[in-house]
Amino acid sequence: DGSQNFTAKNYTSVPQNINKNVTLLDLSYNQITLNNTDISILQAYVLLTELNLNNNKIVFLRNKSFGSLSNLEILSISSNSINTIEQNAFVGLGKLKQLCLRQNKISQINPYTFMPLKSLMALNLQDNMINYFDVPRQFQLEKINLHGNPWNCSCGLHNLQNWLNTSKVMLENENITMCSSPDALKNYSIKVASYKNGCHSKSLLTQFSNINFKSSANPTFFLYFNDTSDNKTKNAESEPSGKSWALLVGVVVVVTVTSMLIFIAIRCPTWYNFFFSYNHHRLDEQEADTYEGDFTVYPNSLPQTPDTNPDDSIVIFDQLSSFMVDEDGFIEDKYIDTQEMREEN
Repeated sequence: DGSQNFTAKNYTSVPQNINKNVTLLDLSYNQITLNNTDISILQAYVLLTELNLNNNKIVFLRNKSFGSLSNLEILSISSNSINTIEQNAFVGLGKLKQLCLRQNKISQINPYTFMPLKSLMALNLQDNMINYFDVPRQFQLEKINLHGNPWNCSCGLHNLQNWLNTSKVMLENENITMCSSPDALKNYSIKVASYKNGCHSKSLLTQFSNINFKSSANPTFFLYFNDTSDNKTKNAESEPSGKSWALLVGVVVVVTVTSMLIFIAIRCPTWYNFFFSYNHHRLDEQEADTYEGDFTVYPNSLPQTPDTNPDDSIVIFDQLSSFMVDEDGFIEDKYIDTQEMREEN
């Protein structure tokens, strides 16, 4: 017999003493979590065409959870607590026709998760926590059940609505598959809800491809979109960092450069005085005579200005020297009353 029924056996893991030629395996109403050990055991039943894992303790669907079950046509994982699905969880299920994920805790669906399901005809996502769903490319379903989710009928749902109205898919329970928000569209069918603000038709797939989500213990459905095997799905409420680090670096650079410019502008006069000032002291009479003796003026080396009065040159020099900046930062006034200085001496 190709059918094996292990319903309500209180199993905590997939049993290993099953006939390898089994084609229909019912493991519903147990305590199976579908951990790495369970996945390894399942890979041995390569002839399976139907697998029932309803009402177990599955929270997390790992990459290639059913990778060797290439003949599987019906997979039901309803009434679990699934909140995390890795992008490649359904890889290897090229012949799968029916997938049931109803009554879980899925809050968002990564459209790339369903890409390997080339033969999928029926998808049941009833009674989850999904508020929008971007349809995968080349999604050729015959029927889909989306009832019992808190649909947000804003622009994010435009692509789904367009697909429902232009494809041949049948929306099961259409009359009770309603919008939960915004308030203006509450209780409208997601298939006919109108958009007042005019939505663009750009697919959210391009937005998903640039987002990295991480897994969490929160009861939500997360998604990863990079190529590594450890990439997981994440809650839609979490905003991805994206390129926030680049923005942070830019802000730090701008602040640093601005601070340096302000510092240089404030310190410039001090450095100017440091480089261009000199230390001087009053010369003793003997030192003055020495310098005068060593200093020889060559008249030919000085520029000659015709019709220049020597007294004028002295006046000009005095005027220039009167504005020399002293090393203490003050301007010496050469026009201090010399008479007062003589009286003091």
